[in-house]
Amino acid sequence: MLDLLYALVFLAALPWVVWRRAAGRRPVAAPWQRFTGGIPLLPPPRDRCRIWLHGVSVGEVALLASLASELRQQAEAEGRDIECVVSSSTTTGLDVARSRFPPELVFPCPLDFSWAVRRVLHRVQPDLLVLGELELWPQLLALTAARGVPIAVVNARMSERSFRGYRRLAWLARRMLRRLTVVIARSREDADRFAALGAADVVVAGSMKYDGARGERTADMVQQLAALAGITPEDVVFLAGSTQAPEEALAIEAYRKLSASQPSLRLILVPRHAERSGEIADLLATSGVAWQRRSQLATDGLDPAARVLLVDVTGELAAWWGTATIAFVGGSLDGKRGGQNMLEPAAYGAAVCFGPHTRNFQTEVAGLLAADAVRIVHDADQLTAFVQWALGEPAQRQAMGQRAAAAVAAGRGATPFTVSRLLALLPASCGS
Repeated sequence: MLDLLYALVFLAALPWVVWRRAAGRRPVAAPWQRFTGGIPLLPPPRDRCRIWLHGVSVGEVALLASLASELRQQAEAEGRDIECVVSSSTTTGLDVARSRFPPELVFPCPLDFSWAVRRVLHRVQPDLLVLGELELWPQLLALTAARGVPIAVVNARMSERSFRGYRRLAWLARRMLRRLTVVIARSREDADRFAALGAADVVVAGSMKYDGARGERTADMVQQLAALAGITPEDVVFLAGSTQAPEEALAIEAYRKLSASQPSLRLILVPRHAERSGEIADLLATSGVAWQRRSQLATDGLDPAARVLLVDVTGELAAWWGTATIAFVGGSLDGKRGGQNMLEPAAYGAAVCFGPHTRNFQTEVAGLLAADAVRIVHDADQLTAFVQWALGEPAQRQAMGQRAAAAVAAGRGATPFTVSRLLALLPASCGS
């Protein structure tokens, strides 16, 4: 029945899939491969334990990259040999995965058709399936569990909105959650929601995103990007990252209003989806400011007059945050999204602001607000006022950034705990 329902949805969505590609929008990731499960046959794991990590998009894949590093360290300390393979459901997620893992171990996650899931399970042969945050599909869970493969959800989050939605389908939620071996939640509130819906083993570890936000301004990638963009110690960099419309326009307007009286100010725009760079370029072209694309720096060289940089490539935002003095974290102003990761700029000690709509990061936001380490802005005027305050009060700005970095440092530790629980799910002989 599920296969029939999925097939009807798949057929109905095909014109939209074709339109997105034809219109130059962000394409749907590998639709045919995901429909058939026709991923490349992975090398056999031999004497290794193979762990299948799955994250929907960029944020989850970046989190799983940190998890994989800790998995390798703890497994090596135990004398075990493990291998992590990674799947994602989006083009951007797959791009980031290929930059963090060996490309031959990265593949698109199958759609939840029984034949696709079976084929991928046969080709991957996992000893453990790890799902990032909240990615539950009935047939993926059922068929994986039927093979005797343990399933874990890590950094598990469930908003009140998601909880209400699952509760309307309580019978389905209960069947799915009972397939899970363990749910490792980021907060007590998330854990309670998973337990209320039927998950049997739920533990609280804290948010793994704190561990992924390293905050090292001296890191090689940060230094390379700063040099490429010609950023000097005298520059005050206002970086608007993970933005979605109309947030870029608001950041450009704030820069335009302040730059005349603040010649040290620079603006870096890093949209959530790089394929939107064309429309943002149109905004910049009509704004009257001198600007340049990131993709042109290596080929055309730096334009000294361009104080605005549009980052039109994927996978660099975590390092670009390390160049920021003032940060605005997007996906947070219009209420249509649930915010993006504000821990990354906070870890670098930037003066961080974001909009009021951050349901995806409720626990993290609560901690940062309690430490007086971030500001919430509601509109264009408040964003401009925050940037102006940060420019005019450098001592207070720096103190705010120090509180932010300290709050992130205090939140670390969830990843090592999570890894210890995951390794315990593997058979004792696996990888030994």
